[in-house]
Amino acid sequence: MKLILDHVQKSYGDKEVLKDCSFTFERGKIYGLLGRNGSGKTTLFNCIAQEIDCTGSIQIEKKETMRNIIESDIGYAYSLPILPEFMTGYEFIQFYMDINEQRLEKTINIDDYFDLMRIDEDDRHRLIKGYSHGMKNKLQMLSFIISHPDIILLDEPLTSFDVVVASEMKHLLLQMKEDHILLFSTHVLQLATDLCDEIILLNNGSLTLLDHDLLNSPDFEERVVEMLRDEEHVA
Repeated sequence: MKLILDHVQKSYGDKEVLKDCSFTFERGKIYGLLGRNGSGKTTLFNCIAQEIDCTGSIQIEKKETMRNIIESDIGYAYSLPILPEFMTGYEFIQFYMDINEQRLEKTINIDDYFDLMRIDEDDRHRLIKGYSHGMKNKLQMLSFIISHPDIILLDEPLTSFDVVVASEMKHLLLQMKEDHILLFSTHVLQLATDLCDEIILLNNGSLTLLDHDLLNSPDFEERVVEMLRDEEHVA
């Protein structure tokens, strides 16, 4: 399975954010997207998720068949989780299980899902409105496990988790990558090197794959900073 971006471009007025983004992402790998603030990381994710229009093509290849992306292909974890805060965590996950009934493993019940994410029983029945940022992100991740989208986009993941939960989420992502195409944007270089199979720079509107050997180089951070330093910076 592959996600194929071909000459993707996006402008806001006179500002060309994505100039000519072409890349092929493959199942079984975690891709880290690095770039400065305002470089277009979230814009790229929004284009892939079809939340904004762009030019060029974004397609998925499965079993040697190529087609355009559809909504059910994508799981998108926003940096600020968008969840129905008037519901309890339990109500939301039950609703999500109901609408994804055909995708569920029949031997797993709702409490098994909460146990997997280490969400305490008391928290399951609290309103989402009262959840911490980290708890809301856990619900986002749980929704992906339930709906099993082919492509998962993670906008600044793990930054809201404490050390223990962040470690748990890292292991979960490593397990999930075998069945998904995983892309996440981050500005934390250590997280990128710990978790990613490949690292891509979004710089001056274009995507550049870093040499894999650079990941283990002692001057990795210095090299990445130097490559991004000359970008037209937008705060």
